[in-house]
Amino acid sequence: MIMIIDATDLIVGRLASTVAKRALLGEKIDIVNAERAVITGDRTHVLNEYKRRRDMGTWAKGPFFYRSADRLLRRSIRGMLPYKQEKGKKAYKRIMCWKGVPEPFANQKVESVKEAHISKVPNLRYVPLREVVKFLGGKSE
Repeated sequence: MIMIIDATDLIVGRLASTVAKRALLGEKIDIVNAERAVITGDRTHVLNEYKRRRDMGTWAKGPFFYRSADRLLRRSIRGMLPYKQEKGKKAYKRIMCWKGVPEPFANQKVESVKEAHISKVPNLRYVPLREVVKFLGGKSE
């Protein structure tokens, strides 16, 4: 079964855990509008945490961060999978993230994950993934 999820205003961690569970059960999942997903927390705190983690290593040894929203979201999902085991590798291959809505998905039914929506958070402090990517040096689109 193929599932298309719109990541607009969805919390990255909650979306990632839901998608990881479904991928392990055998579903193929495409996530569109990855740059519109959000990370909860104060803007300065979130960006400082990414800066701290990025500055930890060296340019040659890492840690390396993707500078594109779709890759960053897919990597977050990988953290919720047993990606070193065979079942995790297969599940990770069934997940694809896209910036915007690609042409093949333009006329198809797009779902959302209700339990991952930003309205479930009691405060309104969050950072869109496109701002994190821009902070890491990615292209702003």
